Amino acid sequence: MNAITGLGAVLALLGILGLAIPAFTTSQTEDVIKLGDLKVQGTKTTYHVVPQALSGGVLVLGIVLIGVGVYSNRTG
Repeated sequence: MNAITGLGAVLALLGILGLAIPAFTTSQTEDVIKLGDLKVQGTKTTYHVVPQALSGGVLVLGIVLIGVGVYSNRTG
């Protein structure tokens, strides 16, 4: 398996993952107030959405790269 085929496989898997899980959340803990040894922390939650067009495009690009990699192995 050459590098193009491997990259295509990774992109195809990322595209499938993006289509299967189109939204996810991340959380970050940050200091709100700090007075000497006393710290008050708050958790900030952020919601992220992966556009379907982007996921589909990455999937198609991955499939094309897999095809190019297989074709170049056969001819070269």
